[in-house]
Amino acid sequence: MREQDEVAGNVRSVREYGVYLRVEKGMRPATCEAYQCDLEQFAEHVEGREGLLVTATQEDVRGFMEGLRGHGVESRSIARKLSALRGFYRWLLIDKRIKHDPTVNVESPSSWKVLPKSLAESEVAGMLERTGVAARVADADGLALRDHAILELLYGGGLRVAEICALHVEDLHLDAGRAQVRGKGDKERIVPLGRAALEALERYLKIGRPELANGAMQRALFLSVRGRPLTRQWVWEMVRSVSPEGNRASPHKLRHSCATHMVDHGADLRTVQTLLGHADIATTQVYTHVALGRLKQVHRMHHPRGKRQAVGNRE
Repeated sequence: MREQDEVAGNVRSVREYGVYLRVEKGMRPATCEAYQCDLEQFAEHVEGREGLLVTATQEDVRGFMEGLRGHGVESRSIARKLSALRGFYRWLLIDKRIKHDPTVNVESPSSWKVLPKSLAESEVAGMLERTGVAARVADADGLALRDHAILELLYGGGLRVAEICALHVEDLHLDAGRAQVRGKGDKERIVPLGRAALEALERYLKIGRPELANGAMQRALFLSVRGRPLTRQWVWEMVRSVSPEGNRASPHKLRHSCATHMVDHGADLRTVQTLLGHADIATTQVYTHVALGRLKQVHRMHHPRGKRQAVGNRE
């Protein structure tokens, strides 16, 4: 009976926190679901030690993280789960349900060392060329026009896949060369659109979208073949289908590529932060490490003192 009460108490706490995230913090359903899954996983760990979420200790948190590491979970995923726990226990403290936060002084995995993966500029150009050829033919169908417009937005604007799916027709201001994007926490930002993205969107709106909508009244910008809003999974599959050979692409990899290539070409971090919608500049600073790697590569290739001499030529 006691064990059932413990489980019920944990389930109730996680559910109430999920409501708090959705209603008061304004987080998207997918984000709330991910946080709740992390908390449920930790609750199982605590219950295995005959405990409650509200009575968890630092040893519980550290043991949970060690267990994840032992099962081969990447440090970035462990760091995300720890972040979910920290948010949960801050909420419990504010609500005066606990007196001590068990995540305090628990060191996070050094996930910042894992640099975001991006595509080479030539690889992105190849993807855009493949979809562009299909979209530029005289009798291009709505699907080809839509797919090319999505890729141009993912790379040209650095949008997240959820932001692509959430775009409405009225969010586009093509005459001003920009789009109004709703990011994490329902925060809005203005994203400038380059010439290539504008041209792709104009053709999609003029020819492609009316064909897909087929008279249906939909606010969503990007529609399926049945005239319904696209899902994130569908966008992932589409991007994967046009990946360069030997390097599987994803919407997030295109977003990273956008930021990496901008920094490579001299963009300052504040500009990239604003474009991507990062709340903290520290999130954007990872691209300085990416740019540094590129700088070292260019230095080795082109600087007279940077090239490595062959062993036989050192005499």
